[in-house]
Amino acid sequence: MDQNRTWDSEPKRPKESARNSESSANMTSMSEQSDANSPVARILKMHQLTNAFRRVQRTTKVVGESRYENDSEHVYQLAMLAWYIIDCDQLPLDRLLVFEYCLAHDLSEVYAGDVDPWSSDEDQKRLKAQLETEAEHDLAQEFCEFKDLAPCFERYHARSDEESTFVYALDKIQPVINIYLDGGDFYRAHQVTFAAWIEHNKLKVAESKHVVPYFEAIVSFLGTEGGGLFYRP
Repeated sequence: MDQNRTWDSEPKRPKESARNSESSANMTSMSEQSDANSPVARILKMHQLTNAFRRVQRTTKVVGESRYENDSEHVYQLAMLAWYIIDCDQLPLDRLLVFEYCLAHDLSEVYAGDVDPWSSDEDQKRLKAQLETEAEHDLAQEFCEFKDLAPCFERYHARSDEESTFVYALDKIQPVINIYLDGGDFYRAHQVTFAAWIEHNKLKVAESKHVVPYFEAIVSFLGTEGGGLFYRP
């Protein structure tokens, strides 16, 4: 791990930083203030991470507001949606695993930043997987006492259980709902057609049999009710 790399330093991205200059003290200064193994130090450390995560700005706006949503808002909404669907459909999924995947799936963005398939440039998209892998490795080292973290990253990317595929697929349909509810012009602005959106997501969603019915229902709904949401050449 690069010892000079902190959540307040510039991430290895071609464009903007995912963090701003108002962030709190980095891990080094925190450890100087308190024994790194003390309960208070651990709590401070986790708060610093989650605050850094909250500062990562996404590319879709908060419904009813002019600002963009952040990663904390995204994972909370995803976790609530997952819990709701699991309960309503009585799905045979481990809820704890689902919540872990929801909370951790974008955690690498404290270093890598959010990369969107439609609005990010080609350099960002090309480097996305590499930067996220590096970030997860660094986080696992920084939080070596957090034994569940690295295995959670690994299982999510391997999609080796139904819980990880469920969260992975659900994550693909969440943004379009927020854009629809906000009456946003995101897809029009980035010249994303309805067909292109379907093509980009259908194989990803197909990884979870539990999410496929929701995707199909959303496609049908948007085909009739959301006609103005997408770009029309």
